[in-house]
Amino acid sequence: MPARLRRRDIAVVNLEVARKAAFGAAVGNAMEWFDFGVYSYLAVTIGRIFFPEVDSDAQLVASFATFAVAFVARPVGAVFFGRLGDAVGRKIVLVATLVIMALSTFCIGLIPGYRTIGLPAAILLFLARLAQGFSTGGEYAGAMTYIVEYSPDKRRGMMASLLEVGTLSGFVLGAGMVTALTAWMGPEKMLQWGWRVPFFIAAPLGLFAAWFRTRLSETPVFESREKNTEDGESGVPFRDLFSCTGGRCSSAWVWCFFIT
Repeated sequence: MPARLRRRDIAVVNLEVARKAAFGAAVGNAMEWFDFGVYSYLAVTIGRIFFPEVDSDAQLVASFATFAVAFVARPVGAVFFGRLGDAVGRKIVLVATLVIMALSTFCIGLIPGYRTIGLPAAILLFLARLAQGFSTGGEYAGAMTYIVEYSPDKRRGMMASLLEVGTLSGFVLGAGMVTALTAWMGPEKMLQWGWRVPFFIAAPLGLFAAWFRTRLSETPVFESREKNTEDGESGVPFRDLFSCTGGRCSSAWVWCFFIT
């Protein structure tokens, strides 16, 4: 027998508020992925700045290897911020991920080159990329959860698609900015200091998006869940996501490592 549906199990959503929430999540996601992606568009220059002791091919490989480091941290960020979002709320997590991303991206722009401080330059770059990946893992999963929980049933697919629009818009913005700066400054100035500009711009953009998210409301689903928890109900234990029930194992680990 299926469980009986109760009135408190249904969250009523105001469409105008839902649209604002989806827009805020999408804009913030665009800023997040602008910060994350601008590194890849500057990979050649970053290789020359941080790995000058090797040939050009090895510089590019080392630069993209550092880029790939962020993907190792993404599943960790997804699990950490997912659990945190269940505990303290979706909105707080979305603000936190943007702040972490904005600050770590800004720090990349501050790191001196290899010829100035040597090996610590590459180590600092490595740590900044880890922070970016950690933030991104929590951002995408958290933003999708936020939009889905705020969307009316009949418009959930359309409103959730705005998150991917934000992602691609962030990448396009990053590519456009790097292209414009390179055309305006030229290769020499970009190598000297121009490559730092996109990383510096990322900080105010990200912090503005974080401020905008602080003005959003918490999702009705989360608020309803909090009320139910106070009434003695609880959510699914974290360990159950990775357990086997009735001979079938949860696929949560697959989503954790491949979707994030």
